[in-house]
Amino acid sequence: MVSLTEKRCEGCGVALQTADPGQVGYIPEKALTQDVFLCRRCYRIRHYGETGSVEQDPDAYLKRLDEIAEKDCLVVLVTDLFDFEGSWIPGLSRRIGNRPLLVVANKLDLFPPSVKEGRLKEWVFQLMDEMGLHPADVVLCSAWKGLKINRVMQTIESLRKGRDVYLIGTTNVGKSTLINQLLKKAGRAKEEMITTSPYPGTTLDAIRIPQGDGKYLIDTPGIVRNDRMSEWVSPKELKKVLPSNTIKPRVYQLNEKQTLFFGGLSRFDFVRGKKQPFVCYLSNRLYIHRTKLEQADAIWEKHRGKLLSPPADLSTLLPLQKHVIHLKGTEKEDIVISGLGWIAAGREKAWIEVWAPEGIGVSTRPSII
Repeated sequence: MVSLTEKRCEGCGVALQTADPGQVGYIPEKALTQDVFLCRRCYRIRHYGETGSVEQDPDAYLKRLDEIAEKDCLVVLVTDLFDFEGSWIPGLSRRIGNRPLLVVANKLDLFPPSVKEGRLKEWVFQLMDEMGLHPADVVLCSAWKGLKINRVMQTIESLRKGRDVYLIGTTNVGKSTLINQLLKKAGRAKEEMITTSPYPGTTLDAIRIPQGDGKYLIDTPGIVRNDRMSEWVSPKELKKVLPSNTIKPRVYQLNEKQTLFFGGLSRFDFVRGKKQPFVCYLSNRLYIHRTKLEQADAIWEKHRGKLLSPPADLSTLLPLQKHVIHLKGTEKEDIVISGLGWIAAGREKAWIEVWAPEGIGVSTRPSII
């Protein structure tokens, strides 16, 4: 019989136990004869597509990051290009100290082919500078599609200089998928090693992967950001909110006093301004409904959870909070709803009111496209 002392699930990093099937880390005793140790949750995610969500402690995961400042290591921050602001880790500079930082901007495949990579990379550097961080480099990639993985590998190797590498990021940025791609490219894994799923919190503890020089590549649990829409949607409906294919921009020529509903999750009121286009960069599966502002409240009350969905269960979201946005018309701007997407506006003045559940981040930024 294999002893469980210090044994951890090779898929999510959690400590294994055989005593309680209802607790995380459970593995049936008969499974201890296998070559790969997977907790029941990881096994079911991989083989049956189950959600396997668990209760998480965001503060505990953030405190784990504080340990990095004491390590001699390279820090690789994996971000989501589609939800860059929402995939940022609060207080990152303080948590990692003066450790060298590489930013890997994932999900490049979601952007239309017309978008230039150089422009995206410049945009990421600009936002990083505004946040007071100066990474050694920024690399764009798509872990899901396996794009630019060689470039990620080469950049990590050139920057780590014989040190451990810590991969950090918020939930749903694709850290574990990226690691699986790196291992595959290096010829060290023919199939998925780290458990991945589209649901937040799949990795539960640090997973240490030995390198050839005695150092480690460490995958850390995703940091939970409760100010993102994607954290509040049910696992079943998350597939409609998180894009999985190249975004098809949807353009709406709006007159003032018109409204756009983004499913039953949020609403966009064009209160005042000249007729102008608004380009919606949201999941292709998310339904957008246009109506007159004077009818918006009645339609919202009658059709939310039905025509306007997700969510089907209205109790999963907090009441809506209004965000007033005044576009000055001096530059192209994006109106960002964290965890949902953004609406691109042109160089026209506009008074916008965005309604989103309480606590969800709503902001503006220089246009990414």
